[in-house]
Amino acid sequence: MSATGGRWRWAPIAPATVLMLLFLGGPIGYCVWIAFTDTQLTGAAGADFVGFENFRRAFADDAFRNAVWLTLVFTVVSAVLGQNTLGLLLAGLMRGASRPVRSVTGSLVIAAWVLPEIVAAFLLYAFFRREGTLNALLEWLGLPAQNWLFTLPILAVSLANVWRGTAFSMLIYSAALAEIPRDVVEAAEVDGARGARRLWYVTLPMIRRSIGTNLMLNTLSTLSVFGLIWAMTRGGPGSRSQTLPVYMYDQALVKSLIGYGTAVALLLLVVGALFSVVYLRLMRVEL
Repeated sequence: MSATGGRWRWAPIAPATVLMLLFLGGPIGYCVWIAFTDTQLTGAAGADFVGFENFRRAFADDAFRNAVWLTLVFTVVSAVLGQNTLGLLLAGLMRGASRPVRSVTGSLVIAAWVLPEIVAAFLLYAFFRREGTLNALLEWLGLPAQNWLFTLPILAVSLANVWRGTAFSMLIYSAALAEIPRDVVEAAEVDGARGARRLWYVTLPMIRRSIGTNLMLNTLSTLSVFGLIWAMTRGGPGSRSQTLPVYMYDQALVKSLIGYGTAVALLLLVVGALFSVVYLRLMRVEL
């Protein structure tokens, strides 16, 4: 290939590259800059460079550390344990179910997924509130009722996220299980691998890449959940369900500390990157 041809071979993707740098790289770079300044929505007109002061302030703030802890709890309970496990369970059960059962179950689970986040949040608020559906069922069964959004707010929003997001995991695992060769399953049954043994030694190793992909996507989407929590609890009572996105919103837009809120957003990005690195390394390890 001539030198001229080598230079022009990038021409078709040049416009897309320029647009990506302009509309994606530009805002990201600006946000990184803002995180190192004391920019505010109100008050001072200018923005002074403060270095790592916003990050030092975050790590010294008890509210920030509480938000990090609640974010980890919310992510592990609702994404890693909840959506991932329940999605795999539903996918496995639906493989052996009749067509009507598969159709009804799939429709109900996917309906929760396709609902707008704010609509799902209000439905689940009505379910968990003191006069809601859950307490009505408990009282009908003779069990004690309580205000779930006050006594166990982080658990309530975690279960709400499980209800809304399990469909994605179910679809991922349904496709993965369908790709397992039938002769492999039959050979395992002949060798005496049934139930839990077949699941552990045959099924999980063969779909491990789907498990890793599902975990990574669920974790990253759960780390950024804001509307569901805000509509159900607004991060309360107090700060008992204030995850990092809610804390970031409170600092940046309620208290007008744009620079500090952007620094928190970058730290949230780091948390997501750490989860991704862990999952990518686990996907390379043979089970």
